[in-house]
Amino acid sequence: MLESIILILLVGFFAGQVAERLRAPALVGMLLAGIALGPQGQNWLSPGTLAAADGLRTIAVMVILMKAGLGLDREKMLQQGSVALRLGFLPATCEAIAVALAAVWLLKFDLATGLLLGCVVGAESPAVIVPAMLRLKSLGWGVAKGIPDAILTGSALSDVLLLLVFSLLLAFLNQESAGSFTLGAVTLSPLLLLPFQIGIQIILGVALGWLLARLLVQLLARQNWTQNAVQDALVVASLALGLVVLAQAVPVFSGYLAVMATGFFLIELNAPLARRLRGGFDGLWVVAQIVLFVLLGASIQLQVLGHTVVVGLLILAAGTLVGRGLGWYLSTMGSNWTWSERLFLLPGNSAKATVQAAIGAIPLAQGIAGGEQILAIAALSILVTAPLGAWAIPTFAPLLLERGEVDPTRVTVAHRTVLLAAVDTSPVATLVLAKAAELARRSDGEVIVLHVVQLDDPQGLAHLRTLTRQRLVDIRHQLEIRTGVVSELIVTIAQDYAVTEIILGKRSSNALEETLLGSVSRTVLETSPLPVLVVGGQTLL
Repeated sequence: MLESIILILLVGFFAGQVAERLRAPALVGMLLAGIALGPQGQNWLSPGTLAAADGLRTIAVMVILMKAGLGLDREKMLQQGSVALRLGFLPATCEAIAVALAAVWLLKFDLATGLLLGCVVGAESPAVIVPAMLRLKSLGWGVAKGIPDAILTGSALSDVLLLLVFSLLLAFLNQESAGSFTLGAVTLSPLLLLPFQIGIQIILGVALGWLLARLLVQLLARQNWTQNAVQDALVVASLALGLVVLAQAVPVFSGYLAVMATGFFLIELNAPLARRLRGGFDGLWVVAQIVLFVLLGASIQLQVLGHTVVVGLLILAAGTLVGRGLGWYLSTMGSNWTWSERLFLLPGNSAKATVQAAIGAIPLAQGIAGGEQILAIAALSILVTAPLGAWAIPTFAPLLLERGEVDPTRVTVAHRTVLLAAVDTSPVATLVLAKAAELARRSDGEVIVLHVVQLDDPQGLAHLRTLTRQRLVDIRHQLEIRTGVVSELIVTIAQDYAVTEIILGKRSSNALEETLLGSVSRTVLETSPLPVLVVGGQTLL
């Protein structure tokens, strides 16, 4: 398995990077890498790795759902509460029904088998939707009305609904009577029990998420059993995965919903702990997404597509454009969403991937008539909608959504830290470079060292080059040597390099210069739109 893991990580990573450089989503490259490495391609992945694929995908989905929970905003959810609930039921239900009717017409399925296909196709992919929505939140798109939060919540609820209906239909098609409930003279069929099962799964999932969040706050924040963010993430990830495993063994609650609820309640109970965990799970997702999408590609069975491609595309189009379109309209009816924001649901809420890979082959394995066609359309839905959704969400968000203020307490705001250290050839340059190095190490930033030549001083310039290499040897940096007006060049270079902070030095710390700072420092302070830090001697202003 070690060779397979090496291939998955390296080939998946570089395939994703190639896809991004071609302006395609990284997951497209990872999916193609999985197809190439898996049984449909070179068959370089070991049987043990393929056998463990379901477990590894479960871990990856747990990571992304915890990230989703840690990014939810309670105020925005309350603001769009009814919309989020409707998005959790109506689009998925309408799509499943539309797919079922299309399958009855085009594939000659009976209604129950058509609905089984509808449940497989209608489920939304947290692996595509969650990271995309979190990125929109970090950029501010749609946050004023809580649109990403509504989509995240609705996506989680819809998967609970469809997975329950899927299991019910499997039992019906296999002519199993298990699942009925008798109380005195009243017997409830599995169909009549379905609303109660959905409610119980949601309520118990949320309740267990709250209990786990309380336990984590007690262990990690109050009793300090961990010493750093890595240990925090390790403990939380293990316990969250335990919830998912428990839900599979005792299917009375939604494990994935419990994980998402845990992240949400962690924000409410202890925001500093949630912020640390957000950073830890961001790091876990870097690895988890490669494993998830490469193994997803390896699980796609291209040979079963056969002659169902055209029919499959028609069924998918009917489900998305007709079924989901109606569901989206009903979900947002009476809300404050504009028509462009409603239209965003088409790219933002349609991607299929993980659920289809997990359950698409089950009907065929259980001998359900039409199982091979269900598997083929499930594979087709992944190949079409996952890359399309990953591309369309960031592409159409700026066109259809309004940009609001980013809330850094709910999402990790990705930014590149670039410091500008303006130095001359005096001893103060050592202090400026030392401060720049200290700040860069804290933020994993890079440093632009600017020297504006005033006098012909080759020896001083050579010393400055050496000093820069010594002080910034472990930091990404570059030395810019220019001629011109010092204060103007400092501001111009800072803007050209999208600098986050300017660091200047002053040559003395006597009382007069502490007041005046010097003409260069004073001019930069007055004209720069960026933060300016002035160092010199023992003085820090």
